[in-house]
Amino acid sequence: MNPIRRRLAGAAALALLATTAVTTAPAAFAQGGYPDKPITMMVGAAPGGTTDIAARMLAEPLGKALGQTVVVDNRAGASGALAAIAVKRAEADGYTILMQYSGYHVITPHIQKSQWDLKDLRPVANVLTAPQLIVVREGVPIKTTAELIAYAKKNPGKLSFASSGNGSLQHVTGVMLEQQTGIQMIHVPYKGTGPALQDLLGGQVDLTFGTPPPFMPFIASGKLRAVAVTGKERLSSLPDVPTAAQAGLPNLDAGSWFAVFAPAKTPQAVVDRLTTAIAKIMATPEFKKKAAELGATADYMNPQQLQAHSDAEFQRWGKVISSAKIQAD
Repeated sequence: MNPIRRRLAGAAALALLATTAVTTAPAAFAQGGYPDKPITMMVGAAPGGTTDIAARMLAEPLGKALGQTVVVDNRAGASGALAAIAVKRAEADGYTILMQYSGYHVITPHIQKSQWDLKDLRPVANVLTAPQLIVVREGVPIKTTAELIAYAKKNPGKLSFASSGNGSLQHVTGVMLEQQTGIQMIHVPYKGTGPALQDLLGGQVDLTFGTPPPFMPFIASGKLRAVAVTGKERLSSLPDVPTAAQAGLPNLDAGSWFAVFAPAKTPQAVVDRLTTAIAKIMATPEFKKKAAELGATADYMNPQQLQAHSDAEFQRWGKVISSAKIQAD
């Protein structure tokens, strides 16, 4: 073959190779698909609280459903901002997601500025919904909400209440209780419910507000006492504990939700893969039973429903915080 023909043949071969690469690459990607490596689920609180429990409840079955390991990464601090910022800055490819606590999502932004915004996160699915409990430690002479109010009025500034951080729902609920009853307590913020629970059990603080999952074992053992549920109905797992309304506090209605979010620019196909898998997991009797035993509800919402719920909650809590003049400590 002469040199000219050899060069033409080589060029044709390269052109064919390039065409083949372009046409087969998407097919190969589609076959491999998402995910093809481990997924990190960020949590904005320390281990032991409901946000962490929700993440770990979901991580194992989600990993099995997707065929990849889902690793829970606790980034406690700054009222959930450390985890939210990490997810905001991550590649929008579905390999870094967030298990978000509603207090950090719809309450904290009204109280303190941060380096992340609601628009930085894309909703994937709601996982758990739960009311809060008012919980006192062993040794505190309080068995009912009426006794709590009476004790606090007789001893102003003596009772201390723990929260998972400034601007958390626990913090806001404590302030609401103070304002609705005229009592004064000391607020002690922590980097999540887990550390707050440890100090509550250790006697460093007297009471707290929070979703039931982390407290249930200690209520059962008598180390903690639940005096009221800040929801519209009693819990089936705690049938003897009245609602706040039944205890004379009809305006103390404060529940939480725990949902998965992804970076804002995450592709639709990835969000669809995640939310479909989560929906199937949450529909199983095992997941529903475990949630109920913890005093929560497996409350699936798809991305559109979660977005609408989040927007409504943001507006609702903004009005509560504004009218109550609640500020970060």
